[in-house]
Amino acid sequence: MEERIAFYSGKLQLEGFFDHQSMEKGVIVTHPHPLYGGDMSNSVVELIIATFRSKGFSTLRFNFRGVGASQGSYSDGAGEAKDVCAAAQFLKAKKVQNLSLAGYSFGAWVNALVNCDDVEFEKMVMVSPPVAFMNFKPIRPIANLGLVITGSQDEIAPADQIERCLPLWNPSAAFEIIEGSDHFYWDHFRTLDKVLASYIYKSL
Repeated sequence: MEERIAFYSGKLQLEGFFDHQSMEKGVIVTHPHPLYGGDMSNSVVELIIATFRSKGFSTLRFNFRGVGASQGSYSDGAGEAKDVCAAAQFLKAKKVQNLSLAGYSFGAWVNALVNCDDVEFEKMVMVSPPVAFMNFKPIRPIANLGLVITGSQDEIAPADQIERCLPLWNPSAAFEIIEGSDHFYWDHFRTLDKVLASYIYKSL
């Protein structure tokens, strides 16, 4: 069961929800763009959390700096990437091993920027990486990228643009396109859950 927690990213206190199910495997899930209403209570974020939880993972979702009760202000990705590393340190302090990273929209972009000094992520999942909205050009190869999901009608994360990025990110990553879905996955939550659950079962 999730409990409300707080942890520090530098001097900033961030709020989150943590479910300590397992010490073997855990996942951090990051949320959409803060300047457009994105937060840890986003319905897609909650679906991702629920899917990982159903597979026995400890889960952590949190509000980036400047969102909700989290201190600080929007930092154009750089500070938010530090927040992800701080979240990883929180899980490590709870003795959770084998961490994975999943992000939706802006959260997927932030995760691709993450480079923690003393934490490595087993796998990364991107849901609707916003390649038509955010600058992905500085993104380095992502060795742990395992799965990318988008909708066939997603204008913020168009499938054809993602396909052009995958050879740079990680050519071995699985790519799933949910037919008929836009960026928000209305009426396609069950399919998103099925795709994600299948990947977790096979790979994590």
